[in-house]
Amino acid sequence: MDRTPNILVVLSDEHTASAAGWAGHPHVRTPHLDRLAAQGVSFDRAYTNSPMCVPSRLSLLSGQYVHQTDAWDNGVIPGPSYRTWAHHLREAGYSSVIAGRTHFNGPDRLLGFNRRLTDDLDFWLDHSGRPPRRTADWRRPSNSHVTEQGPGDHVHTQHDVAATDAAVEFLRDPGEDPFLLYVGYMHPHFPLVAPPEFRALYDPADVELPVVADDQHPVISLLRHGFRNDEPLTEEQVREATVCYWALISHLDHQIGRLLAAVPDDTVVIYTSDHGEMAGHHGIWQKQCFYEPAVRIPLLLRHPALPQRRTDAHVSLVDLLPTLRDIAGLAPDPALPGRSLLDPTDRPVLSEYHAQGMVDGGFMLKSGPWKYCYYGPEHAPQVFNVEDDPQELHDLSGETALVQRLDAELRLLLDPDATDARAKADQAARLSRG
Repeated sequence: MDRTPNILVVLSDEHTASAAGWAGHPHVRTPHLDRLAAQGVSFDRAYTNSPMCVPSRLSLLSGQYVHQTDAWDNGVIPGPSYRTWAHHLREAGYSSVIAGRTHFNGPDRLLGFNRRLTDDLDFWLDHSGRPPRRTADWRRPSNSHVTEQGPGDHVHTQHDVAATDAAVEFLRDPGEDPFLLYVGYMHPHFPLVAPPEFRALYDPADVELPVVADDQHPVISLLRHGFRNDEPLTEEQVREATVCYWALISHLDHQIGRLLAAVPDDTVVIYTSDHGEMAGHHGIWQKQCFYEPAVRIPLLLRHPALPQRRTDAHVSLVDLLPTLRDIAGLAPDPALPGRSLLDPTDRPVLSEYHAQGMVDGGFMLKSGPWKYCYYGPEHAPQVFNVEDDPQELHDLSGETALVQRLDAELRLLLDPDATDARAKADQAARLSRG
């Protein structure tokens, strides 16, 4: 390209990688995202760096791992030294604009961006900075994240339509400077209340009921208990929740179609999500764990200079900022742990969880076919060969040599025990401040 390209980044909330047409799902309808995938690069092994909203988003916006930014939980408020995509791309002359959901807390609603067209829903924001309670007796007040379901209008839907409206209006006259437009959507985040016309696209009879193993890891059992995912659901509820999740994805796809119709073909477009959704697999709804539906995310990149293809290179959300710098013509920043997606290199992926439902910190290393989940010295790890065992039903943590090798690989990226201690100390200090 002869000029600095305009960039559109679209971020959804809670979209698991497998729930899309281009990903091979037999039922979920995503025609606009399918078209985007056909025009660009599809990253089939893309992962979140934390299966939790605020930690994931502060990680992707800064290009730093969770433990590098102390973004442990959904109560974190970024401090004045926090640098986002907008701070970086300002060096290349970009004007940076936000529409919709960003889910970063505190009074600063820009974090370096020049303009905000629409904001988050305020009831999702935490302005106190208080951490969650991480004790074995913590429980979510209800399991409404799955039982609040069915066709209907919802404020999330209204939020997403307003964000699209504002972004399309901006695109009619974006100004002379190259722009970075970030559009954030609530869908398909729970509650599973779907616009009726999209809910009507799906038949509950098509739902393949999720598999739940009888013997679960103690950390997973406690997580299920804390989020009330151990409360029984009827088969009808599971089927309805699932088709409503599919319907929310289709509504999201419709909004993205409106955006794509408004941007010129030479605009660089990136689509991804902050984390996935378990949708009943292993008896879990929401995320907060390291099974594939929670941590593997969709990631599409359309760039006029790149041919259409699929890649199975392991990448993660910390790679977005190096990619944006590369697109803008900026030199690589050695302080960033990620790598540009314009020339992806396969390497181990790190994900972390330090919030409610897990008393001790959780860490995931995904390396080749192997997934290693470390829960501290007091708990056994989990190990899966995801290629041979895609549903992650067969724990290989009894293979000592394999565990030792993967544990050593994890510790090349961080010291999990020291990181867990630092997270707990930071959360205790924030709690003491009231």
